[in-house]
Amino acid sequence: MEYKKITENPSNYDNLELMDTNTILESINKEDQKIAAAVAEAIPQISKLVNATAERFVDGGRLFYIGAGTSGRLGILDASEIPPTYGMPHDRVIGLIAGGDGAIRKAVEFAEDSTTQAWKDLTEFDINTNDVVVGIAASGTTPYVLGGIRDAKANGLLTAGITNNPGSPLATESDIPIEVEVGPEFVTGSTRMKSGTSQKLVLNMISTALMIRIGRVKGNKMVNMQLSNTKLVDRGTRYLVEELQMDYDEAEKTLKKYGSVKKAIEALKS
Repeated sequence: MEYKKITENPSNYDNLELMDTNTILESINKEDQKIAAAVAEAIPQISKLVNATAERFVDGGRLFYIGAGTSGRLGILDASEIPPTYGMPHDRVIGLIAGGDGAIRKAVEFAEDSTTQAWKDLTEFDINTNDVVVGIAASGTTPYVLGGIRDAKANGLLTAGITNNPGSPLATESDIPIEVEVGPEFVTGSTRMKSGTSQKLVLNMISTALMIRIGRVKGNKMVNMQLSNTKLVDRGTRYLVEELQMDYDEAEKTLKKYGSVKKAIEALKS
């Protein structure tokens, strides 16, 4: 497939500054409605990645996301939600951003232009062939991401690339290319919009399906979630009320005793 940098194509709309607020919002929403359909086209590739990652997780493997700017922040967001949601250690799904943690809040100039820094960042985690590296770049050309994917692949790791430009270098270099063609952005080149939203959807799918596949969900419930606030304690308590036919107070005491819904169910059903 010939590489076309669709993310830099002119918007389907013009004279945005002359639009009234309602027209701006309706136009953005019209463009956003294209995203889910574009993600659906990538499901076969997403499935390959989830299955391959689940196999490696059984052997102690980890999932790494690498990205710059919006893409890097989305990877970190997805990774950071795994421990509280599914009770996994913080070192199993890891997000890395060009420029380091300081770039999460404030852009670091030219950090994404290094082709060697991503691998340096990865090697700090004693990365090995059980691990999986997923590069995220709307353009598919970000040097930080491309360099990391090339080095990871050269060292025997499974690689995947999430991009919004079909046929991009990231797609070509990755073992499992995930190409989500959402078309030009409402504001030309503003890939934090449709492209970023599509990346968030794909990351949700990857991590959620992975957690289900490795047994962190029972039925449809987050039975391994951390009990880190009142809301989550209440949610876990209600899960036990439903599963074990307890009254609420008894379920809450049981949950706090065992520390998780899963452990409580296993203890009382054994």
